[in-house]
Amino acid sequence: MLKDYSSFGPAYRNFQVREEVYVPEPAAEFSGDNPFTKMAPIRGELKDIKFDGTYTYLDKSLKFKIIHFFIYFFTWILAFPLNKIRYGIRIEGREKIRRNRKLFANGVMTVCNHVHRWDMICVLQAMRYRKAWIPMYAQPFRGKDGFVMKAIGGIAIPEERSGLREFDKALDELHAAKQWIHIFPESCSWKFYAPLRPFKIGAFNMAYRYDLPIIPMIISYRPRTGWRKLFLKDEPLLTIHVGEPIVPDLNAPRKEEASRMRNVAHKTMLDLAGIISNPWPSNID
Repeated sequence: MLKDYSSFGPAYRNFQVREEVYVPEPAAEFSGDNPFTKMAPIRGELKDIKFDGTYTYLDKSLKFKIIHFFIYFFTWILAFPLNKIRYGIRIEGREKIRRNRKLFANGVMTVCNHVHRWDMICVLQAMRYRKAWIPMYAQPFRGKDGFVMKAIGGIAIPEERSGLREFDKALDELHAAKQWIHIFPESCSWKFYAPLRPFKIGAFNMAYRYDLPIIPMIISYRPRTGWRKLFLKDEPLLTIHVGEPIVPDLNAPRKEEASRMRNVAHKTMLDLAGIISNPWPSNID
């Protein structure tokens, strides 16, 4: 008999998973009406930064390249093992990346649910030792974490129309260099939220524009066991699932194809996580 999660709040309405799937207690009172409500606070005093045509979206200075290198170096040698210790990260389906590596010769886009401060670390571990560039909301770049967000590859999405040309130029350069791009299509983080929220269409328009295969990933949860129960008792262990790549059909109209890829990615991620009934559709456009 499937468990009823309605007691978790309206954001879990009609939510059902396979019997073996673990669903943690809600970490916050999530909105049952607006899946794009920003839940994560911006840490620290906000800096006065304008994300317009004057902002440097892709820093190509030697100083930034050195910082970028060392941020990834310490991510690989410190954050990866720490993520294993703290959250027991498991990766399922990574062989799909290896098996399709020729498909990714000109770059790729990864998408994942946005549910944890370290979810990008989980994505990077699934990708093994690859780097990724990550378009993000601009506002958090003004806070305490802005430096690290940019150093690891975050690219602020402009808040003013005058910044769109420079933002697009940065992405054009990354695509020309065959870089990997990651996007959280749910747009904002809901800590340890188990259902899958609707996706913004921008990621899939971008995949079509650059002819990028999409690798869908989703983070699911496991109860704490053994010695890991001694710390972070209220936080579950994590598993990241990797799906088969979704390839754009450039013979189809962009709008229709972007919508198709969004639907396929959403459905694939639901299946990977063992979600039988989800409160949200793939989109609420």
